[in-house]
Amino acid sequence: MTEYGRGQDGSEPWHPQDPYYGDGGWEGQQGHDGHQAAYGGQQQHYPQQPQQSQYGDWGNGQQADYGQAQQQYQQYGQQQYDPQQSYDQQQYAAQQLQHQQHPQHQQYDNNGWGTGTHTHVQYTDPSDPYGQQAAAYGAAEQPDYYGTPDAYPPPEPPNRRRTEPEPQQADWDPGPDQGEHAFFAGGGDDEDDVDDGDDDQGGRGDRRGRGGKKPKKRRSGCACLVVLLVFGGGVGGVGYFGYQFYKDRFASAPDYAGDGTSATVPVSVPKGAGGAEIGRLLKDADVVKSVDAFVSAFTQNKDAGKIQAGSYLLNKQMSAESAVTLMLDPKSQNNLIVTEGQRNSQVYAAIDKRLDLDKGTTAKVAKQKYKQFGLPDWALGHSDLKDPLEGFLYPSAYAASKGQKPETILKEMVARANDTYEELGLEKKAEGLGLDGPWELLTVASLVQAEGTSHDDFRKMAEVVYNRLKPGNPQTYGSLEFDSTYNYVKNQSKIDLTIAELKQYNNPYNTYYVKGLPPGPIDNPGAEALKGALNPTKQGWYYFISLDGKTSKFTKTLAEHDKLVQEFNASRNKD
Repeated sequence: MTEYGRGQDGSEPWHPQDPYYGDGGWEGQQGHDGHQAAYGGQQQHYPQQPQQSQYGDWGNGQQADYGQAQQQYQQYGQQQYDPQQSYDQQQYAAQQLQHQQHPQHQQYDNNGWGTGTHTHVQYTDPSDPYGQQAAAYGAAEQPDYYGTPDAYPPPEPPNRRRTEPEPQQADWDPGPDQGEHAFFAGGGDDEDDVDDGDDDQGGRGDRRGRGGKKPKKRRSGCACLVVLLVFGGGVGGVGYFGYQFYKDRFASAPDYAGDGTSATVPVSVPKGAGGAEIGRLLKDADVVKSVDAFVSAFTQNKDAGKIQAGSYLLNKQMSAESAVTLMLDPKSQNNLIVTEGQRNSQVYAAIDKRLDLDKGTTAKVAKQKYKQFGLPDWALGHSDLKDPLEGFLYPSAYAASKGQKPETILKEMVARANDTYEELGLEKKAEGLGLDGPWELLTVASLVQAEGTSHDDFRKMAEVVYNRLKPGNPQTYGSLEFDSTYNYVKNQSKIDLTIAELKQYNNPYNTYYVKGLPPGPIDNPGAEALKGALNPTKQGWYYFISLDGKTSKFTKTLAEHDKLVQEFNASRNKD
């Protein structure tokens, strides 16, 4: 059974029609007209275990008078009812109620039980110990078998029932479904909630058992303002990021229009840069308005992949499409170009001019700091070198503009040479060609580059070098006798040189004076000259001559060579 607790004045049945409604308990029987409780003739004290009640001779059909029973009901209205009485006692009470079909009622007076007048009562289901008849006549008391202090308390009458425990409320407003105002449904911050209804019996309180009016519930205006701000801020944040997402994914990227202004700016594109990196460089230089616009134009142009590393002179505030088109035009290239076969002295002069430096500045830096530029180990430690960096300023296009340092450009050139030489395998293939390491192979490539007039000549020219280097060859006996080596040490490019002049100049680079290779490279060979040196022909060529300055003719003997020389001289005399 549900435990409701005990009130101050006694217990209460489950419903006002309960046959034991208002029964005040054992204490209510004491002190009334000096009589003791008529239950076995002994006075019972709650919560002691009661004895079986004695109600007279029920077998003779005697019953209590209705009026007297009602008085007894009022006297014992405060008697307590034990909801834990045994099932047998409840059955006993039901059997007693069945005697109401007899015409006589028992009347109680000071002398005990007596005979009263006949009164007919309405029959009630005997199986219901809590029926209407019991409520009308004040059904017989039942003993309390749970008289210990730990027993469950019986229910209280309606006007004294202890209220049900207040349900725990959530820490957020449950809304109008819970009997409170809906959010933003009207009413000021100080408006009272509607009372759940006061009971006119005084002690019952509202239907929630709180008693009296509910305390005023105030909704803080500051809290509502905070909610509004948070809600508004959330909606605004979602809208902002949604707009940004739309712009990033669907809206056109910011872009300039047209071919730009008359102002120009140099932009240096490093090796391996893609469309996004180039776009960032152009945006930083205010050539394009956004990286996304340039990337879009870059990907839509099928020739954009031809844009190479180097320096470009571009207009400011160009459309992305115009910028891509201009970078594909050779006129926009503002690079420092190192050509195949160009000597270091020429490269140094070009760097000084591009960086607006005093003449000789870059050459001085190269001489003092060449070991800091990343030369490979096999390029160091050689003697009698005119320039330790010769052969390592690899032919290509380099970004060089005012404000840069010569060291930066020289390092990039050396790095590109290292990459190329490693890729071609100079160090691995030198020994198979009868050379003493990659340094000599690089030197051969520089000679092939200097003496050849076309890419078709390089392989034949490389064979000439290798054949003449052989000490026992019957044509030169180990002497190279290249004019290019003499011109290098003289820092010139002459073709009208006499044999007497060539053989009298004592210098390690003068191959007319010394046998074998010069101390080092005499220029910066390109990829084709390097490949020719790595893969020479094997046709027995020893001599060569260029009659038009564009192509070379190769011969195997000195006699064949002298005949070609005479033809060359004859052609020059006609001019």
